[in-house]
Amino acid sequence: MTPIAKQTAPSVKSFLASLDDEQTQADAKMLVALMKRISGKTPKIWNVGTIGFDTYHYKYDSGREGDNAVLSFYPRKGKYTIYLMDGCARHSKLLEKLGKHTTSRVCLYFKRLSDLDLTVLEKILEQSYAYIKAQDGNMGQVQEGWR
Repeated sequence: MTPIAKQTAPSVKSFLASLDDEQTQADAKMLVALMKRISGKTPKIWNVGTIGFDTYHYKYDSGREGDNAVLSFYPRKGKYTIYLMDGCARHSKLLEKLGKHTTSRVCLYFKRLSDLDLTVLEKILEQSYAYIKAQDGNMGQVQEGWR
């Protein structure tokens, strides 16, 4: 089976430098620092422009399996995506306190970091990281409303 995500060659530093908006660059650098502090890992580029930290193995009931970043985000001007691979539903109480954002099953969307309470964001990321790492390779598909 083909993995969903894969690491690619460009450096994070060169990718961040290629972002054409100063605020997007500044917010991305702040997220890199935050996720690096939480994971203790060096960031890597996954796929086209996702910045990821550390890895975990997943295996679905269908037999599909692969590796993915434990913490990751995709920076674009006017819309960031943070991937919470343990599911946004697990963080519903904290998300209520986060600030201006939207979510899907595993994605947290926001326009700029200044719209968020960074202390709350850090708690969400710490909990997500700890949960995924505790699964010890037994991370399956996230279900809607999974807690």
